[in-house]
Amino acid sequence: MPKSRSRRDSNQRRHIAYLAARLMAVDGVADYATAKQKAARQAGLGEAHLLPDNSEIEEALREYQGLYQSDEQPAHLRYLREVAVKVMREFDDFRPVLVGSVLNGTAGQHSDVNLQLFTDDAKALTMFLLNKRYRFEEGTRSVRRGGRAEDVPQITLEVDDATVTLTVLDLDDERFTPRARADNEPQRARLADVEALLAASASSPPAL
Repeated sequence: MPKSRSRRDSNQRRHIAYLAARLMAVDGVADYATAKQKAARQAGLGEAHLLPDNSEIEEALREYQGLYQSDEQPAHLRYLREVAVKVMREFDDFRPVLVGSVLNGTAGQHSDVNLQLFTDDAKALTMFLLNKRYRFEEGTRSVRRGGRAEDVPQITLEVDDATVTLTVLDLDDERFTPRARADNEPQRARLADVEALLAASASSPPAL
């Protein structure tokens, strides 16, 4: 491939990644795939091989937040992590782990706190929610199991003005470690890990 074409393709990928990042940071698009497709349509791009991967979009999102949301994003991220800790403590019997943008640090104003719970007794979880008088909505989401997609229960509730999404998995699912990220960042975090993130952010000096 000629160098000019390679450079043009690379610039196109970066442009799409930036558009996708802005859609997530400003417009509240929740996932990389949706943001990528919307960004491609905005740019009039139909060539799939020129679309950025999730890591490129995440890198662009971090850059965008650092440039344009450096005041509010870190504070809101800390707030969502505090909500996560509160919910994880309360749902301790269901072995909660934190996943997603609140864990990896890219959560913004539109982000949910995403937790995974592990139980073989869905009725016990429902009774727990009712006894605690949570107002919640029940639904499903698709997860990959054994190379195929399966629907699992998903519960949404509001805690301290933040949306918390609980994905309910079997106890057997807890044994499967998610595929490692290229940067070796964890895909799941237990309560102690999230508390450590909060402690680290409290002791970090403010950004200049």
